[in-house]
Amino acid sequence: MTQTPDFLDISRPDVPDLSVPRGVTPFFLPKLPVRGRLVRLGPLADALLTRHDHPAPVRALLGQALALVAGLATALKFSGSFSLQAKGDGAVPLLLADCTDSGALRGYARIAEDMSLPESNHARALMGDGYLALTVDQGPDTERHQGIVTLEGETLADMALHYFSTSEQLTCAIHLACAETPHGWRAAALIVERIAGAGGVDPALSEAEQDEAWRTAKILAATITDAELLDDTLPAERVLYRLFHGEGVAADRPRPLAYGCRCSRARLADLLNGFAPDDLDHMAIDGTITMTCEFCNVDFRFPRAPIGQSDNLEPDAQTAHQTPNA
Repeated sequence: MTQTPDFLDISRPDVPDLSVPRGVTPFFLPKLPVRGRLVRLGPLADALLTRHDHPAPVRALLGQALALVAGLATALKFSGSFSLQAKGDGAVPLLLADCTDSGALRGYARIAEDMSLPESNHARALMGDGYLALTVDQGPDTERHQGIVTLEGETLADMALHYFSTSEQLTCAIHLACAETPHGWRAAALIVERIAGAGGVDPALSEAEQDEAWRTAKILAATITDAELLDDTLPAERVLYRLFHGEGVAADRPRPLAYGCRCSRARLADLLNGFAPDDLDHMAIDGTITMTCEFCNVDFRFPRAPIGQSDNLEPDAQTAHQTPNA
């Protein structure tokens, strides 16, 4: 049987085929200028965070980024991917997370080899000084929408709030949580926004009453605990009722989230075919070029000889680095 050439092999690598049907629960307070999303990755968090053997503080930071991106992406109407990228000069110089319009999640954190982790587990201590970028990418035929701000605040939630207050002029409250539980790693987010304009707001409410409604919602949202957010046995609707039952909270249809790395042999084969022969020779070790997907930690191995002859590429084995909980 003829094997599929590398440049046509778009099959998914050996990674978890996992989805969470109720990953994001949108909600709103009827007639009040408040809406939000409750994000709970459930077992998806463990599948994503254990692909790399990172220390617990780094996994927690990446888990918060994944929950944040999922919550922000599902608030938009777009086709493509929504990404968070933070670069700094600390022990974690690069943090990446993105979510597609269908809820496919992936993320990556890089640890500096020449630095040790600080005693503080806060995002700012881990990442240092740098910048935060949020990007909507709807494909090569469209212009990317990107906003960039400096890293400000101690936590990732603080940094996101700084972004929205300076770049998007959006009033919101954000609570992020990620920790290892008896059932594995879990990550969650509560994002509450003040609705701009009159859409969905009771026209009888004065501006002062709308201001007071937002202050009340913000105070109630602040009572959420990490334990409540990360508890698999506590349904999302129950969490929202505990927080906002006095305001008549209503939940919209949940949105799914899934393990969403988009690497493939076809993508990498196409990339390799763009290199000059001398560069390919330099990449090869014992006649094999190994390319690693930093998101899912899968190695793709290509024999050097056929590269550059896309019609004759032979598929080779791909292996995944195993981590203790992967």
